[in-house]
Amino acid sequence: MDKPTSWKGCSKKNKTVHKDFIFYFLGTKESQNYLVANSSGSANQANINSATIEALPFPQIDYLTSEKISQVLRTFDEKIYLNSQINQTLESIAQAIFKSWFIDFDPVRAKIAAKQEGKDTELAAMCAISGKSEVEIQQISDDDFIELQATAALFPDELVESELGEVPKGWNITKIATVTASIFSGGTPSTKEETYWNGEIPWLSSGETRNKIIVSTEKSITETAVKKSSTKLAFFGDILIASAGQGHTRGQTSFNAIECYINQSIVALRANDKVSPYWLYYCLEPRYDEMRSLSDSHSSRGSLTTKLLASMPVILPTKKLVVSFDKVIKSMLTQQVKNLKETKILKETRDALIPKLLSGDLDISDLVSETEYEYSAE
Repeated sequence: MDKPTSWKGCSKKNKTVHKDFIFYFLGTKESQNYLVANSSGSANQANINSATIEALPFPQIDYLTSEKISQVLRTFDEKIYLNSQINQTLESIAQAIFKSWFIDFDPVRAKIAAKQEGKDTELAAMCAISGKSEVEIQQISDDDFIELQATAALFPDELVESELGEVPKGWNITKIATVTASIFSGGTPSTKEETYWNGEIPWLSSGETRNKIIVSTEKSITETAVKKSSTKLAFFGDILIASAGQGHTRGQTSFNAIECYINQSIVALRANDKVSPYWLYYCLEPRYDEMRSLSDSHSSRGSLTTKLLASMPVILPTKKLVVSFDKVIKSMLTQQVKNLKETKILKETRDALIPKLLSGDLDISDLVSETEYEYSAE
């Protein structure tokens, strides 16, 4: 496709190009670089006016071709969006289950209420766990009924007083140190040494804990960097918490789904055999405000130290109940990891395709059929 000197007149009303084509074109590095280079004002407050946008070199392309290109790219974005929605749903379900079982003690309270009313306590707990009515529970498969019944039996039918308020009888009040095999932070290789960076080893910074599940890192280091610095290796299943960082970073909690080295502003917590990585993650992830308050009260700089995290109180259920929780949660988190990895590939593929499609280097005539594509241009 030839490139004219201006894209003035490329509007939806004139049916010159599809509106989504304009969206993708403006998002390319070439377009962004051009607009920044031709903007006015300071670097921190660049001003891009309409004249600059109109002067932006734009591909000379017919509407149908621009529509087909938009369809190809939109297909990637729709799948990326779907994966994101699925993950949000799975995460919400997992958080709700943890809260119900280990914070609100819903199955325990259901048993207590049933016992007071002279009803079947186990059936009451089964209803609380599944969210189903007694009639609906009778209609589930025998295998599901047996598994649900076994889970319900793991919850006590009594609450007792503790320093943290009422807790299920038989559960222990302890500290995070008791349920972890190790708690450690990492380090940053010298940024002045070029041979330390852009290697093949993933390295995570504290800002990346904004992602609830870690499947990749923004930077990578070399073997030499590992040997010459204090960075440490975090394994799959380690819980990573930002101990420092600007804005809202401190206290952010992630589940690590890869092996990566971490910087000094991340604390890794490794679950021991009393609990599981999944249980520990959902125990710590909702405690963001508590972590920030704890660190603020112990440090003028508000740093979360390994010692502070180790001292955080925790209500510890029986190991059998943790195992039962894992049976429900593990598949959800595994699916989230799968979706995130797929999304990463989709984004990389889409971003690699965009400049080739927009420049005409790829022939899209066989990629989509105009009869298959029904897209609203409104």
